Order: sequence, then structure tokens, then C-alpha cells
Amino acid sequence: MAAQPVWSVDPRTGKPREQVAVEATAEEIDRAVRAAAATREALADRTARAALLRTAADLLDEAGPHVIEAADAETALGPVRLTGELARTTAQLRSFADVVDEGSFLDIRIDLPDPATTPPRPDLRRWKIPLGVVAVYAASNFPLAFSVPGGDTASALAAGCPVVIKAHPDHPATSELCASVLRRAAVKAGLPEDVVVLVHGFDAGVELVRHPLVAAAGFTGSVQGGRALFDAAAARPVPIPFHGELGSLNPVVITEAAAEERAEEIGAGLAGSVTMGQGQFCTKPGFVLAPAGEAGDRFVASLTEAIGAVEPGVMLDRRMRGNFLTGTYELAESEGVTAPVQPGPAGPSTVRAGFLTFDAELLLERHGKGYHGAFVSEYFGPVTLVVRYASRDEITAVLALLPGNLTATLQMADEDPEAVSLLAELTPLAGRVLVNGWPTGVAVAGAQHHGGPYPATTSTFTSVGATAIERWLRPVTYQSTPQHLLPPELRDGNPLGLPRR
Repeated sequence: MAAQPVWSVDPRTGKPREQVAVEATAEEIDRAVRAAAATREALADRTARAALLRTAADLLDEAGPHVIEAADAETALGPVRLTGELARTTAQLRSFADVVDEGSFLDIRIDLPDPATTPPRPDLRRWKIPLGVVAVYAASNFPLAFSVPGGDTASALAAGCPVVIKAHPDHPATSELCASVLRRAAVKAGLPEDVVVLVHGFDAGVELVRHPLVAAAGFTGSVQGGRALFDAAAARPVPIPFHGELGSLNPVVITEAAAEERAEEIGAGLAGSVTMGQGQFCTKPGFVLAPAGEAGDRFVASLTEAIGAVEPGVMLDRRMRGNFLTGTYELAESEGVTAPVQPGPAGPSTVRAGFLTFDAELLLERHGKGYHGAFVSEYFGPVTLVVRYASRDEITAVLALLPGNLTATLQMADEDPEAVSLLAELTPLAGRVLVNGWPTGVAVAGAQHHGGPYPATTSTFTSVGATAIERWLRPVTYQSTPQHLLPPELRDGNPLGLPRR
């Protein structure tokens, strides 16, 4: 069968822009992975790795206008949003270069011999080494920060792992442009260009995760797609780690006291967070527990006004738009569900933001009958579900129905009597717990955790922040090994000046 073309499509019109590439065959995937694997020895040089990351950031900044133009043409995210995303992307690259230079990611631990212990302790020297070739699956909603030059790629290269990236079909031209920048950066840093290889195609993604030289994978996308790859990674003769970010409701609990104190402020803040990026952020607050009664009514009125004033926008592609319209329409038609602002089509390519609301009692009743799934599902796009609770016990009962999440948010008042217990109930649900804030916006920082219980992610690691590098490393201990045989990082006298325990 002839190779299938890969087209760049304008989401504003649905029309093809240009043919960018062709889908990779199984033979081409094999060549790509083997070419990347051949660069491992060169990538072991930490100085060269840091130079690669900083050079990539510099070259992306230089190419910024072209990158932003290409990304906007394929995603309709707009120059303002994409300018910020490019800045975030280059900051990530430079941040991981600093991580490489500083060296604590190697987690060096040395126990000197002590025959007096029980049992006697030999000389033990432990550090972490790169896993090998990493498969990176680009995200639809972040064509830069979570795609070709994004956090998975940056952290894998920082760890010393070459990457083979499966481009997302929503932005193939942007992917090609960014991959060419990274490959040029590698050459300028004195490394082989194949430390980064780009491939296209749905079948290519499956072939990639099954390749015997691929040692780990990073994915951001849907539950269905991510779970299929996760299962394939586990079913290999030699299973590999699969770090997938799949889906998240990002629940918000608004206490009675918070609604009484600042209902209007909370409503306006929620509207801004839900509609940011057309509701296509993985941290969009998609499920909100709000009180019944007068204070809760004020919150709903504020949300209605704020979200109703949002201009229609274009989603990333026609398939996502169709799923958004179908899913929200079907839920809105369910008995007991109302739509103060009905999400829906606003034109041939645009959608209108909105929100749906129903009582906690209805959700719990449907759960008892075994058909509540649509009421606790993620709807990708500018919509959120507002669940009105009548008692503290209903909050607990509803939270018990929720799957794992990237974030959970508590909107509380000063000296709120429910704060301690609610924070304790939200903590098991998510990897990041917020108080009186909104989850859209994920800072790149050492203490950041962007992950959570399944299906938010398939592992306990973060994909954002300095510790994202830990996904691509494994520990090795040398016992009673002569000095001249040890890596310099583990030798007496600490010749490289690295942090050690």
C-alpha cells in the first residue's frame, strides 16, 4: 500500500493547507529508532547536553515569528497565546540545561564500607543512568510546550536519552519546523542530529511503542489513545514505562462560606479559567460543586453573565468540535440537567462556551442505578458542569464518585470551618491541590507536580518541572568496585564537584 500523505489543515476552514510529509512505515520507524539509539554514547556528555538544550532555546527564539505563524495556521490558538507558549517552551529547555549542569538529578549516594554493621556493609556507590531511546507523543492542545520541543523532549534529552517524536496530526508543519530547529541545535552543540527524530502517522505511534530499542514513552492526549499505547507498552516481551497524561475533570469545591463571601468573584474567575484556550487545557476546571441556596444562586448568576459574554472561538480540529457539540448536547437533554448558557455551534467552525448544571441528588441517584458516567465525564472544550449540593454529606458522596485528576481546587473563606476536612478529601483525588485559585496555568518549577491518579496519568511522576527528568532514569549501584573502574561521578574526591550524599 502506498504511503499515506500527511496534510496540514486549517481549523478555521477545515481545508487542507499543504502536504507536509508521509506516514512512516514499519521499516522507517525501525530506521528512525536505530538512528536515535546510535547517538546514546555522544549524548552521555553532560556538557554537550546542556549546550544542546540552550542552543535549541536560542534557535527557537530566533525562529519565533515563523514558529508562531505555523502553529497559529494549524491550531487557531492565536499569536498572543502562542507567543506565551513559545516563551514557556524555551524557558523549559533552559531550565533543564540548568538541571543538567547542577547534577543533583543523578542522585549520587555513597556508603563507605563498615565491617562493624550487621550485616557488614561493603562499599556502595549509587547513581542514575539514562534508560535509552524515549518515544514522545506530541499533544494536540500545546503545539510547542507539550509537543516536539516540549517538556517530554527537553527532560528526556536532559537525562541523556535520544528521542523519537510522533508528531500530532493537528500540527504536522509546526512539528517539522520545530524538529528541524532541534536537529540544527544538536549539530551546533557537537552532537549527532539524530538525537531528535520525527515521524508521522497513527500506525507509526503503535510501531514506535513496540520497538525493542524504545525504552520508555511519554504521552499527552486522550484516555482512549493513551490507554491503547499504555496497554501496548505493557504487553511487549520486555514491558517499558509509559508516562501518559490521559484526562482530568479537575474538580472545584466552593464552600457555602466562600459563596456567601465572594460569589461574583468566583463566578467570573471560573468563567475565565473554563474558556481559556477554548477550554482545551488539560487543567480546565470541568466539574464544580457549588452550594444550593441564595449564595449559590448568586454564583450561578455571575457565571452566567461572565461565560455568556465570551466570544465564540475555533477548536483545534473538526473531530474535537464534533465530540464537544455532541457530548454537551446529549447531556443537556438529560432529565434534570439545565443549561443557563447552552454550549453549542456559533458558526461553521466556531463554538459557543457554556455550562450545564444539575443537583448532586440527581447524580447520586443515577449512580445508584449505574448510569451516571456522562455526569462525571470530561468534555474537552469550553464547558463546565456545575453540581449543586444541599449538604456537606453530598459533597463527600459526590467526590467519592470521581476518578483521578491532575488538579483539585478548594474555594474557601477565611476561617472556613469546612476547609480542613475538604482539603483532606480533595488531596487523594489529584496531584496538585489549589486553594482560592484556578488550575489553568502550570508553572515550570522544581516543586511543581503535573500528574495524578489514573486516568489523569498512568504513573506517579510529573511531566512539568525539574523532577520530570526522573521518568527517564534508572538507578545503578556499584559494589566494591575499584576506583579506576568507577564513573568519574562516583570516584573519591568528587572530581566533577557534583552534589552527593
